[in-house]
Amino acid sequence: MDEVILQVDRLKTEFKTEDNTVMVLDGVTFQVKAGETLGIVGESGCGKSVTALSIMGLLPHPQAEVISGSIVYRGEDLVAMSPLSRYALRGNRISMIFQDPMTSLNPVHTIGQQIREVLELHQKTLSRQEQTQAILDMLDKVGIPSAEQIIQSYPHQLSGGMRQRVMIAMALACRPDVLICDEPTTALDVTVQAQILSLMKELQQETGMAIIFITHDLGVIAEMCDEVVVMYAGRTVECADVMCLFDHAIHPYTQGLLRAMSSFQLGAKQRLETIEGTVPSLSDMPEGCRFHPRCPHKTEKCEVELPKNTWIKETHLVQCHHWKRGYCL
Repeated sequence: MDEVILQVDRLKTEFKTEDNTVMVLDGVTFQVKAGETLGIVGESGCGKSVTALSIMGLLPHPQAEVISGSIVYRGEDLVAMSPLSRYALRGNRISMIFQDPMTSLNPVHTIGQQIREVLELHQKTLSRQEQTQAILDMLDKVGIPSAEQIIQSYPHQLSGGMRQRVMIAMALACRPDVLICDEPTTALDVTVQAQILSLMKELQQETGMAIIFITHDLGVIAEMCDEVVVMYAGRTVECADVMCLFDHAIHPYTQGLLRAMSSFQLGAKQRLETIEGTVPSLSDMPEGCRFHPRCPHKTEKCEVELPKNTWIKETHLVQCHHWKRGYCL
């Protein structure tokens, strides 16, 4: 049986504002298996990045906090863990690649200094010479040529693709069990994106790490992922293995996302399908199902009652009152 290395269960995260408190995540549920890739997909503002920050323990304090639910890593609940223990895990056993490498890398330190800092924090037994060799080996592993020269360079001296490779090297320096990737290829051109995705697959096969891949690109999800979580307005609306999701999407929101994908079958003058409406404001969530204002199949029940998690199969979860109806199958 595949080992579940990280399990998120009914996670709720709140943000405090000057006027009130808003629930950004409301019952997010999924699990990640060793050696597999879980994709998290959804529109901007649905809570993908907040989910990653909640797992990493990097929520801005005291403005945001996890108020309930669990994040269990190898049998330990990270939510209940002390800050010091969480600090020891972060960047060591659980690492993250952030969305924009230009703002994530420190502009006043060289590439070598920034990767060395990770090793100094989590690999204290290494000598300075061993650290340098480990840095060069990791840069070589992620496909960066002339590593001896690169470690003396500053972030602004590198291209976007090279900076992203440095971020991957930094995240993998301690060979983590779980790697969280928050839209790591968004700002890259198509060719570099393909190279980065291929690199991550190779490193995963070599190390056996689990990957959580956050993106809004369903094409990347299809290429990279084994399991997929679809999020909407802070909730998990559907979760399934990638083939099942693309062939038998159940939730109307997931179906809408798939219909909105571009296709070579579209004629020259055909318009892409869209999902009418917009994601609701965090401070003004609708009653009942959060998708019902945009759903073409809503009923009165959808407007007043929040749907619960329903397991269609052992590996297929959905939040929809009417998933049995013909339009959902």
